[in-house]
Amino acid sequence: MIRVLLADDQQLVRAGFRALLDAQPGIEVAGEAADGAEALRLVRALRPDIALMDIRMPGLDGLAATRAITGDPELTSVKVVMLTTFDLDEYVFEAIRSGASGFLVKDTEPEELLRAVRAVVAGDALLSPGVTRRLIAEFAARSKAPAAAAGLERLTDREREVMALVGMGMSNEEIARRLVVSPLTAKTHVSRTMIKLGARDRAQLVVLAYESGLVRPGWLG
Repeated sequence: MIRVLLADDQQLVRAGFRALLDAQPGIEVAGEAADGAEALRLVRALRPDIALMDIRMPGLDGLAATRAITGDPELTSVKVVMLTTFDLDEYVFEAIRSGASGFLVKDTEPEELLRAVRAVVAGDALLSPGVTRRLIAEFAARSKAPAAAAGLERLTDREREVMALVGMGMSNEEIARRLVVSPLTAKTHVSRTMIKLGARDRAQLVVLAYESGLVRPGWLG
């Protein structure tokens, strides 16, 4: 059973998400929060598998709550997907830097929301190639010279290559075609790279790929 926490200051939004999620086999809403502070308290108490977190909430906002969750060693099993009305690059950047595993606008289709919940709980980051490219471009505008990521020396040459391709926004299937391997092999390389670097998920691997210099904005064309 996938247990979901809903955090949004609009009761109507929470009610809509609850109705959708509770109607699905294998998914249940474990709790609801109207602000970031309440969301953080409920995450610590309920330990849901995933928190759907609104960015804009009174008091402690969703980004601050997400940083508190992802920064707590006791909450490493909790994944966060950010929800917002605005599909703006600055929010994508801040959400991923805060440790979120994904980013969705509130008017996303119900099927997409359900797919997102299942994908993130399975360990995949909800980042499309388009979002990844914007994210890397944002790093280019804001970041200084790249510094070597801790543990990068433990990666094999193939794992570094795979990490760079993840950072360029490629899916496992695209990586498999590029390297002429099976999708399962590509996924295994990604998983091993994440484990060696201590990355929570694919989204954090994208961040590390850029910050370590394995990916440079000019590669995007």
